[in-house]
Amino acid sequence: MNVIETKTLSLQQKLSIIRLWNQEYPHQLMFETVEDLDNYLIQLIDLVHYFVLGEGHQIIAWASLFERNREKWFAIIVGRNMQGNGLGTSLLNMLKTNETLLNGWLIDQNNYLRADGTQYQSPAAFYLKNGFTICLDTRLEAEKLSAIKIKWHSDIK
Repeated sequence: MNVIETKTLSLQQKLSIIRLWNQEYPHQLMFETVEDLDNYLIQLIDLVHYFVLGEGHQIIAWASLFERNREKWFAIIVGRNMQGNGLGTSLLNMLKTNETLLNGWLIDQNNYLRADGTQYQSPAAFYLKNGFTICLDTRLEAEKLSAIKIKWHSDIK
């Protein structure tokens, strides 16, 4: 697996991330334009992107690591045709390498649809398998969807 790490994205990379994002996340989170993606990314502090390219130089998996409220946060997307082969776990392990704490938002319900009409499946089992805990006291209730905070702590003290 060849992972590319960068702090800036080209237009082609942004378009590829938008395609992946819109295919995999619930349709409520879709980005219509590159400007929409830029508006999301500009809010993230110390942002670093990690991605894996497939055929035609399309991004098949993307992760980001950033700071929010003085904590390290991440986001990750793996194309559904690449899920189940360890790519997501490998990306998570890469994010964990230099961190002792990671936070993320988990859509923990299966009642959302993707843009193509297929059901979005919560990745809760994936994150639990990879050592994350669910923070039952921290839920994001937005107009578009509901999510719960997840957290990973390093065992190193």
